[in-house]
Amino acid sequence: MNDDFYNRGIEKAKQKDYAGAIEEFSHALQLTPYSAEAYLQRGLAYYDSGAIHQAVSDYTQALNFYPDSVEANYYRGLARVVLKNLPGALEDVDRAIRLNPHYAAAHNLRGIVRRKQGYIQDAIASFKKAAELYLAQKDKENCRLCLEKIKQLQPPEKPVQQQTSTSAPIITTNAYFTQLLEKAEKGDTREAIADLNWVLQADSQDAQAYCCRGVVRCKMGNYQEAIADFNQALQLNFQDAVVYRNRGKARSLLGDNQGAIADFNQALQIQPEDALVYVARGNAYRAAGDYLGAIADYTQALQINPDDAQAYYNRGIAYTFLEEMPQAVADYQRAASIYCEQEDWDNYHQVLNNLKKIQTSHPESKQQKYNLLRQRLLRLVGGYWEIAQRLIEQKREYYPGMTDEWYLQKAIEDLERDRGR
Repeated sequence: MNDDFYNRGIEKAKQKDYAGAIEEFSHALQLTPYSAEAYLQRGLAYYDSGAIHQAVSDYTQALNFYPDSVEANYYRGLARVVLKNLPGALEDVDRAIRLNPHYAAAHNLRGIVRRKQGYIQDAIASFKKAAELYLAQKDKENCRLCLEKIKQLQPPEKPVQQQTSTSAPIITTNAYFTQLLEKAEKGDTREAIADLNWVLQADSQDAQAYCCRGVVRCKMGNYQEAIADFNQALQLNFQDAVVYRNRGKARSLLGDNQGAIADFNQALQIQPEDALVYVARGNAYRAAGDYLGAIADYTQALQINPDDAQAYYNRGIAYTFLEEMPQAVADYQRAASIYCEQEDWDNYHQVLNNLKKIQTSHPESKQQKYNLLRQRLLRLVGGYWEIAQRLIEQKREYYPGMTDEWYLQKAIEDLERDRGR
C-alpha cells in the first residue's frame, strides 16, 4: 500500500473532506488493490459522506481480504442498519462480538438491532453487556446512555407467566411507540418527547421515531419542528399515511393550505378509506375558501363513517359560509346528537351555541336578498369567495357609487351572460 496516499486520506477524513479522502484511498488501492485497511477507511469515508451502499461494498471487500476484521464487521453492520437490512446487520455484529467479546460498541449496536426487530428482552441484555463494558473502560457517558436505554425498554408490567419463550418479543416496536403516543394523549408530552429523543440518540436513522415525535410536537403546538420531523421520516423512506396526514395538519395550522391539501392527497393515495384525512382535507379546503370542495370531502368522510360528529359539524360550518342555513342547521343538530350520545359535553355545547346563533337570527328582508345574491354568485364561481370579491371590485371600478346589492347583481348578470344562460 502506498503510505503517502493512505496517510493523506486519513488526514482528509479527519478534516471531514470525505470526497478528498475517498480520492486518496482510491489512489492507494490502485497501487495496492489487496489492502483491507484501505478498503475499510474508504468505506468509512463513504459512510460519513452518506454513500451507504458504496460503504457496504468497501467493507465487504475488506472482509474478503481479512474476514476476522472486527471493525469491518462492526461498520458493515452499522451501515446495514441504515439500509434496514436488520438480519444482515445482526449477522455482522454477532461476528464482531465473537471476534472481540469486549467490544462495547458492538454490544450496543446489537441492542439497537434487536430493539428494531422487536425482541426487547434480547435488546436489554445487549445494552446491559455494553454498559458493563463501558463502565470497565471508565466511559461513564456511554455507560449512562446504555442504562437509560435499558430503563426505557423495560416493560411496564411483568410478562404473563404463560409467555415462556425468551425469543418472542415482549413488546413490539409499534407497541412501544403506541405507548408513547398514549402518554402524550394523557398530557405527558414532555416525557414522551424525552423518550423519543432518547430513541433517536440511540439510533438517528429511526424513521418511525421521527414520525412519532412529529405527532407529539403537533400536540404541543410546535408545528415547524413537527414538520421537520415528518420531513426526516420521509427522507428515511417511512412512506406512511400517518406522516402525510399529520404533516398536512401542521401545514394547515401554519396557513399553508395548498401544501396541506397536497399532503392529504398523498395520504389518501396510500389509505383511500381514511375518514380522518377527508375531514382534514375538507378543513384545508374551507380555510382556502373552497366551500364546495370542503363539503364534498366532509360528505365522503360521512360515507365512510356515518357517525363522525366532527364531519357533520365542519360541514355545517361550510354550509353557513354558503348561506345554506337549512343544511347547516341539519348538520349541527346531527353533530350535537352524536356528541350527546358520546357524552362529549365540551363539543356538544359548542355545537349548540353555533346552532342557537343560526336559529335566533332574523335578518331583515334587504339582508336576506343580499345573502341570496351572495350565495348565487358563490355558486357561479365554484364556492371561491376570493374570486367573487375580485369580480365585485371590478364592477366598483367601472361603476362607482352603486350599492353593494347592485354590484352583486351586476356580477351575476355578466357571468350568466358570458356563459350563455
